[in-house]
Amino acid sequence: MTTSVNAKLQPDSGRLDRKAAALVFLAFAAAYFCSTLVRAITATLSPVLTQDFSLKASDLGLLAGGYFFGFAVMQLPLGRWLDRYGPKRVILYFLSFAVLGCVAFSMASSFAWLLAARVLVGMGVSACLMAPMTGFRRWLDAPSLLRANSWMLMTGSLGMLASTLPVQWLMPLTGWRPLFWLLAILILLCMAVIVWIVPASPRMPIAASAEATSASYTQVWRSRYFQKMSPLAFFNYGGLIAVQTLWAGPWMLQVAGYTPLASATGLFYLNACMLGTFWGWGMVTPWLIDRGWGPERLIVWVMPLSMLALAVNIAGGSATGWIGWALFCVTSSVMGLAQPAIGMAFKPTLAGRALSAYNLIIFAGVFVVQWGIGLLIDVFKVAGLSNVASFQASLGVFLCCCLASYVWFIRAKADNSPP
Repeated sequence: MTTSVNAKLQPDSGRLDRKAAALVFLAFAAAYFCSTLVRAITATLSPVLTQDFSLKASDLGLLAGGYFFGFAVMQLPLGRWLDRYGPKRVILYFLSFAVLGCVAFSMASSFAWLLAARVLVGMGVSACLMAPMTGFRRWLDAPSLLRANSWMLMTGSLGMLASTLPVQWLMPLTGWRPLFWLLAILILLCMAVIVWIVPASPRMPIAASAEATSASYTQVWRSRYFQKMSPLAFFNYGGLIAVQTLWAGPWMLQVAGYTPLASATGLFYLNACMLGTFWGWGMVTPWLIDRGWGPERLIVWVMPLSMLALAVNIAGGSATGWIGWALFCVTSSVMGLAQPAIGMAFKPTLAGRALSAYNLIIFAGVFVVQWGIGLLIDVFKVAGLSNVASFQASLGVFLCCCLASYVWFIRAKADNSPP
């Protein structure tokens, strides 16, 4: 069995010991930090990109959504490759495309070039969460898996935090183009750490290898539990990311009347709240599971609070600032527990496909919601609504979709007991 210098698998169980698990987590977390930083940076850069490329609301939504389009396109092949080749090998190949995408974005001279580079970046970082999730499914027990997932999302919030005020502060010094050269360098450093720290997947027994090779996504799509969780992934979880990574910023600028600096500060506080929330989920999830509060039960009780926060924000209009959107995002964060629940619903040899398929649903939802809100804003403006009313009406449509997906989740009867 080939392993890295530091992290070794225990031969009797295939699990990582505590120290090795921490090192592997940190290696993957560094890459995921970069992934979410580049994901959310368009919210902070939206004023300068809008000015430099004369973007409309729909263009801005498409540009931000291009990342998620590239991300979603790669999820199905990603799942097969993760099951077959293991997380280390796959994430290194993918991150090389992210480096190219960052360089291309920094050199863009037109909106089409900017969009193409954004799609390439999305494709390149599309393994940054699924690779560690697949590895954790193999290397950690269930409580540790849920904790690691929450803390990976916490690291993602740290990346989004870095995309706000730090980026705003650097802009007058560097401009936006050199920032993407810096991102490319950071991703290259993450790749070096992964090469050194993360263990390569051991060779599977012949029977397990054959099962992983012959398995198909049909088994995932037909799962009643997967079907139960999919609408929530598309609208509620996808919508959370769409708001956090884009529309909270334009709302603060165009509806609440924030300055660009105040908007970046609001996004900083919002993402700081999300960081603390995911840290909290990681701390309390094992304790909650021991007392019968699994992911599904938590989603049942917490998601209505998310939709209530969204409704209040919409009704508040120009009075709704970063605190309102922070409340919406914090209460929506319970959806982060759905991903490991999906992974545990399938055998380890199918975990990569299951997790990637679910991630496809999430990021297809992000793309549709992110672009759809922008399109609806433009449509409502053409119909004669004011700027504020157009934002409210567009997010009202989004709220209706969230309510419908929650009703589907409540009515569906299925659990995540593995086969």
